[in-house]
Amino acid sequence: MIKTISQSTEIGSKKLTLEVGRLAEQANAAVLARYGDTMVLATVVSAGTREDIDYLPLFVEYVERLYAGGRIKGSRWVKREGRPSDEATLTARLVDRSIRPLFPKDYRNEIQVIITVLSVDGQNDPDMPAVWATSAALAISDIPWNGPVSAMRIGYVPKDGEGAFVVNPTYQDLDYSTMNLIVAGLEGKTVMLEGEAQEIPDDILVKAVEVAQKENKEMFQLIKALVKKTGQKKKAVEKKKIDAELVKNVTKDAAKQIDNILTAMAKNEARETIGEIKEALVEKYDEEKKRDINQIVDDLINKSVREQIIKKGKRADGRKLEEIRPIEIEVGLLPRTHGSAMFKRGQTQVLTVTTLGSPSLEQLIESMEGEETKRYIHHYYMPPFSLGDTGRIGWPSRREVGHGALAERALLGLIPAEEKFPYTIRVVSEVMSSNGSTSMAAVCGSTLSLMDAGVPIKAPVAGIAMGLIKEGEKEVILSDILGLEDFNGDMDLKIAGTKKGMTGIQMDVKNEGIDLALLKKIVAQAKEGRLFILKKMMTVLPASRAQISKFAPKIKVLHIPVDKIGEIIGPGGRIIRGLISETGAAIDVEDDGTINISAPDKQAVDQAVAKIEGLTREVEVGEIFEGEVKRVQPFGAFVEITPGKEGLVHVSKMSTQYVDDPSKIVKMGDKVKVKVVEIDDRGRINLSMILEERPRKQSIGRQPLQRRKTPQFGRRRPFRRR
Repeated sequence: MIKTISQSTEIGSKKLTLEVGRLAEQANAAVLARYGDTMVLATVVSAGTREDIDYLPLFVEYVERLYAGGRIKGSRWVKREGRPSDEATLTARLVDRSIRPLFPKDYRNEIQVIITVLSVDGQNDPDMPAVWATSAALAISDIPWNGPVSAMRIGYVPKDGEGAFVVNPTYQDLDYSTMNLIVAGLEGKTVMLEGEAQEIPDDILVKAVEVAQKENKEMFQLIKALVKKTGQKKKAVEKKKIDAELVKNVTKDAAKQIDNILTAMAKNEARETIGEIKEALVEKYDEEKKRDINQIVDDLINKSVREQIIKKGKRADGRKLEEIRPIEIEVGLLPRTHGSAMFKRGQTQVLTVTTLGSPSLEQLIESMEGEETKRYIHHYYMPPFSLGDTGRIGWPSRREVGHGALAERALLGLIPAEEKFPYTIRVVSEVMSSNGSTSMAAVCGSTLSLMDAGVPIKAPVAGIAMGLIKEGEKEVILSDILGLEDFNGDMDLKIAGTKKGMTGIQMDVKNEGIDLALLKKIVAQAKEGRLFILKKMMTVLPASRAQISKFAPKIKVLHIPVDKIGEIIGPGGRIIRGLISETGAAIDVEDDGTINISAPDKQAVDQAVAKIEGLTREVEVGEIFEGEVKRVQPFGAFVEITPGKEGLVHVSKMSTQYVDDPSKIVKMGDKVKVKVVEIDDRGRINLSMILEERPRKQSIGRQPLQRRKTPQFGRRRPFRRR
């Protein structure tokens, strides 16, 4: 019989249960989390030591199963789930960034975390239960880890005065929220931030973190109680010792060149120099101690970077602590794209391109909870040449997906509504050179590219990356960090926003977190830098261009009654194909009666709009139109009275005189005045060229046949078939 152990509490007015023992008994640890009817299973397994690497080999996988939402993949041929969705990748990164800082620095055993979503209720996002279950699994396992960690999603609903924070808002709650912020950390410390907002003041952000820290206390107690019941003894971590004499000798040899190395590294020019120094030291001392020598040099660089900043207030590139690198901006670089911009800050350079398309080109996303669409899409690419390296080119890495999502969130709330700007918008950021915070350069480049394309964004957005060096009680905050400062620092906080407030944030740390007082200082310094960058951007392009690019499609959106859709489509699609062929416009009809019309030139769009409006216009008996003769038949003529809508003028309604041949009265292309005399029960329109009824005076063409009257001599004999 399966023996289970569980602990429950209430989080955000909903019950959370963490259970151990029901599933995956061969993993180092496995925890099943249930929040509402959303359930996830987190398993952790640790393998052997990797002697060939100098980093923590942690792998986090987030597995979405469509059965969790009672769904089967829509593809006719493939029913298995495919590669991880962007959302799955982002959730895996979210968990990774929450737990990674808390592993011992010298731990080199492979660790694999697999989170499987088993059930979704359509209200509670499984990403928070994923963090909770993973934290609990690591806490009860034998894997060395300085947790537990907890995470909370915080929403904010503006009200008169203070406004209200919402703990772990549902999908429905977020529709009314101006903030979606995830805060992960230890007791009183924050190790990870991720979120988006609609220009919230910076002080609201700090208050939201404070609310999350208070709510996280309940989670810590829950996990600690579970550890008491089922926790395993942690494995010992053997700290690798390097020969003290070797450290002394290598340090002495390398220290003479360290200042030059740091200056070169600040300019991304030090790869060969460092490599040459390491190779020379290996050759001088011992080939078998190559890894130790490399580690000594790297530690020396790390120590030097931090000491110069902490003790001397000196950065590797000579800047002051709050100083922003030189900024260069160009817009409209690419002649045939709809919008383009280049944003360069120091050695970080990003080229961003905007493409506009029909609403029908929005992205369709199939997930466990159903289908949804995106009309604003940001993609980010960082090829190897941006770092002066060679490497793989192919599907975007997790880092690229994450950075693209961060830049997308930073601008999402500023994109005009579809009713005001009926376009699908795709923005692509190409990293041309990287030396610190390419994601924030992508935010700045996206803003300028959108404005260059004529997208009327609500306000321009700028982004900045902040760093931190902390030694004991000494704390130094760095604005606009270099890659060198990111690698050797204790924090990387990226924050984007407008002049009014914050729109996007992401923070990772390499220590055990930062407290509220320090976070408040960092956010305040970041605001100064953000506004400085924003001012530079506005001097180049103060507002969105008044007109979209001549190469962008012209779009018009119509809404017609659902029962009129058939009049646009026609039998077998005949009418809509004719409209597309005649006007040259692309016409997409949705099930709700929305019609998207797009074409390279406005004239084609206007022509298609006129025809569709004509087809769906309600015609009334008695109305008079000036129409065009489209076809002439022996029994009458078909006249187009409104674009796309025709009626029949029967031969008897062409004149007050007798007409034996309609072609003697009208020919194709003639303009004639007609009156609607009847609309039958099948919707067919009958017209008359006789606007006022008059008695017939004479005949036109041959005389009508005079029938001879036959005397009636009783009943006529019936016809019989012989």
